[in-house]
Amino acid sequence: STDDSVDHPVSLYAATKKADELMSETYAHLYGTPLTGLRFFTVYGPWGRPDMAMWMFTKAILEGRPIDVFNHGAMRRDFTFVDDIVKGVIACHDNPPANDGKLKAGGSVAAHRLYNIGNSRSEDLSRMISLIEEACGAKAERRMLPMQPGDVPETYADISAIQGDLGFEPSVTIDEGIPRFIAWFKDYHGIDAR
Repeated sequence: STDDSVDHPVSLYAATKKADELMSETYAHLYGTPLTGLRFFTVYGPWGRPDMAMWMFTKAILEGRPIDVFNHGAMRRDFTFVDDIVKGVIACHDNPPANDGKLKAGGSVAAHRLYNIGNSRSEDLSRMISLIEEACGAKAERRMLPMQPGDVPETYADISAIQGDLGFEPSVTIDEGIPRFIAWFKDYHGIDAR
């Protein structure tokens, strides 16, 4: 939730996100500039980041290489298709927070708010891998490994703030999004789609 305390981050990545939110809050307070902090949850889809699991797993499976599955597969993520992220960003852009002294999502009374943009579903990592295998037409060799330092076993986006304020609703499930991503990946890399 955007109301949960994030004062004890478990990684440098999480600490930089908290620092960004604090700088944004301060800037809105000092200058009255409307700012919205966005927390994206495990974004995937066309033109995604090559360092994310979805991309790395797909590439490895299509190349016949093993995939590294951390925490022995006991992981859950709130996978969010890029089209839903874009929909949320546009809604925020078109509706900046008012400098009215009222409490906003994330706890600010300045022209500053925080929103989670996610699918609002925590999905099992093994299910995600199975959907990739199905879309690729190949099985993964899974190398089961312990948890990485600074990682968390589960993410889940409470999107009630952006739903209530802006009417945001994600619409792409992983059952639809993963095959769309794999089709794009194969096309982008010139891999025969058979």
